[in-house]
Amino acid sequence: MTKPVHVIGGGLAGSEAAWQLAQAGVPVVLHEMRPARATEAHKTGDFAELVCSNSFRSDDSDYNAVGLLHAEMRRMGSLIMVAADAHQVPAGGALAVDRDGFAEAVTKAIAAQPLITVKREEIAAVPEDLDSVIIATGPLTATPLAESIRALTGQDALAFFDAIAPIVHRDSIDMSKAWMQSRYDKPGPGGSGADYINCAMDKAQYEHFIAELLAAPVTDFKEWEQDTPYFEGCLPIEVMAARGIDTLRYGPMKPVGLTDPHTGFRPYAVMQLRQDNALGTLYNMVGFQTKLKYAEQARVLRLIPGLENAEFARLGGLHRNTFINSPILLDGQLRLKARPSIRFAGQITGVEGYIESAAIGLLAGLFAAAEQQGRYPLPQGERNIAPPRTTALGALLAHITGEASAETFQPMNVNFGLFPEITEGRGGRERKLAYTQRAKKDLENWLHNRKQPDVAA
Repeated sequence: MTKPVHVIGGGLAGSEAAWQLAQAGVPVVLHEMRPARATEAHKTGDFAELVCSNSFRSDDSDYNAVGLLHAEMRRMGSLIMVAADAHQVPAGGALAVDRDGFAEAVTKAIAAQPLITVKREEIAAVPEDLDSVIIATGPLTATPLAESIRALTGQDALAFFDAIAPIVHRDSIDMSKAWMQSRYDKPGPGGSGADYINCAMDKAQYEHFIAELLAAPVTDFKEWEQDTPYFEGCLPIEVMAARGIDTLRYGPMKPVGLTDPHTGFRPYAVMQLRQDNALGTLYNMVGFQTKLKYAEQARVLRLIPGLENAEFARLGGLHRNTFINSPILLDGQLRLKARPSIRFAGQITGVEGYIESAAIGLLAGLFAAAEQQGRYPLPQGERNIAPPRTTALGALLAHITGEASAETFQPMNVNFGLFPEITEGRGGRERKLAYTQRAKKDLENWLHNRKQPDVAA
């Protein structure tokens, strides 16, 4: 009888790893400390709870690396993608989900899978007596386990700050000032081309907003947090604003592709809100993560035209994320070099983003299943167990398990810069299409050569 794999952590990566193992016929024990012990960001005990945005970003598999990763994970039978597709909400060209429906769907699927045993308990130290363990505790790993990991690896954990954007009740937004439109009227999965609420500002309003934003008090850091950096892809708006008065206007408040129907012109700046639940009663402020203190946060955000009477379902916040120095600690199968019975998966490995986290969980599950069953997906052995380097899955894996510089290692989203370069006579969109076409072809060849039953498309 195949021995169980123990997965620690029921976030996106842990849930996906457990699912892949069970689908391969390997029994799983999934350990999750919530709801008995909460984190500073989670609100429920559901698996795969989304604590920041509700967006999985672009779903364009032809011209976007994230969209390509979506497509590859669908092809690999990803539980996270099945749940996301089933609970999508309009979001232009992006794949966004009803966060509650999504997490509930993942939780129900895990509970209904007979090969997965769920244990609601905290694991305070890296297990020493188990044959196969996947640690997928995410960036909010509890302190006792984090200390145990540090002692085992001999490395201090790396860290960065991540911020959360506010969520607004839809019926408190003044639609006589705001309007519905996606950039360039682009429809997406489940969308119509008018999927975002837009709040416009003229030059005077924008400059007043920036001045008030910079003057507002922010959450104080604890002494041990003073030197922790921000993740550049998720900077608080006040940090961006401090870099220059136009930084927000060329970032999350850029007005390109939008026309204010009240004036007939492109606005000076725009704040967008994206649907956050299936009912359409909640909208999150896109790219507006912040660490302003709550009272001042509400006051400053109500300076935005259309949000004068906004009621907030959740205000923005800040949490410290922890990750390991994967390029020197992990091998190509995500195993800890110092103890190969231990794998890591998800954001703790140094990937950034929901879908990237789930993707590494998927790979950890596949690798652990092959190991437990005494097989590899290709007859050539370990060298070919991973998806091709030319795929989004393979590129992301290669980056965190050796190709990134250990000295400067920071969390990374999937992007075409991680792929083996295509140079011959291509540029711009043509080159992006060449990357994705090559990836799709190579993934199909790899799947065919694994000589396993085909997975769901």
